Amino acid sequence: MQPFSGTAAEWNELIAGLPDPHFLQTWEWAQVKAEYGWTPIPIVWYSQQSAVNGRPEAAAMILKRAISFRGLLHASVFYAPKGPLMDWENEGLRDRVLTDLQDFAGKQGAIFLKIDPDILLGTGIPGSEDAREENGGQVLTSELKRRGWKFSADQIQFRNTVLVDLSASEDEMLARMKPKTRYNIRLAEKKGVTIRTGTLADLPMLYKMYAETSVRDGFIIRDEGYYRTVWQNFMRSSEPSAEPLIAEVAGEAVAAIFVFHFAGLAYYVYGMSKNIHREKMPTYLLQWEAMKRAKARGRETYDLWGAPEEFNENDSMWGVYRFKEGLGGQVVRTLGAWDYAPNSLLYRLYAEVMPRILGLMRSRGRARTGQTLD
Repeated sequence: MQPFSGTAAEWNELIAGLPDPHFLQTWEWAQVKAEYGWTPIPIVWYSQQSAVNGRPEAAAMILKRAISFRGLLHASVFYAPKGPLMDWENEGLRDRVLTDLQDFAGKQGAIFLKIDPDILLGTGIPGSEDAREENGGQVLTSELKRRGWKFSADQIQFRNTVLVDLSASEDEMLARMKPKTRYNIRLAEKKGVTIRTGTLADLPMLYKMYAETSVRDGFIIRDEGYYRTVWQNFMRSSEPSAEPLIAEVAGEAVAAIFVFHFAGLAYYVYGMSKNIHREKMPTYLLQWEAMKRAKARGRETYDLWGAPEEFNENDSMWGVYRFKEGLGGQVVRTLGAWDYAPNSLLYRLYAEVMPRILGLMRSRGRARTGQTLD
């Protein structure tokens, strides 16, 4: 386990060559978080002890955040979003990486170290005919428990998602969709919905539309500065990158999505829409255009970014999932986030205090979003 000392481009190239690379492990994402109180710590494991002689076998962009309780206790939390990246079926490497991470957390005096690599538990909706379970995910779950890791009550990223295979032809991709989805795509085209690529000049308008969406649909978003930082960082980069796609009716923006690109994957991360012209189905045409553009750029998979924790109508993600389900993707279920806490007492204290703090922050965030629209 060695600190990485290269450039941003070298880091991104390194992780792109490892299994299951993810844009949340890129240098650009770490720089966004660095502007909001996190310290990036890029770590690499080489096949030999020296980076000169060895090849990179694993890597993790670990984010560190200092925490203070009432000014008396000073500690830190650590998080490797969608990491570490490596061949998790390599038992020797897996043991080495987990041991090093546990030692690292202990030496740093961490409240906890959180990881949430994309380890497959299964595909398809549990209980359905097409559901498949993956033994490797079960093995790792048992190993983490044996080592003292705990399934995290704070799942930062979605555990489950829907992936669309872009290797098929466009006709095949359309054929995999639900009939109603294909109908709505054609309807949007007939009703005059057009799609254009957004620019940096569109960001204020896009944030306002995102704020309107959050109020209408009842979810919490951050302040405008945060999203401007994320969007600008990735829009100004070539790999990874982000592309805003804007749906218009008669020249007026009515819906938009942000698609992120990195290492063979495209990700639908942010979606927004106005209340007007929703009957013209602009969101369907946006997704189809995003899939076609991602395919044209050589991406192999389109990640629709999130699916329900529980696949029933009581889950808050159910309505969004039904929309995504129509696009012809496959449900993928992963391991989720796990915490290693060197000090169990400190970890319990943090777990009791943080929900109250987050509740207060969400309440303030909801009020700020409303003020933005006013």
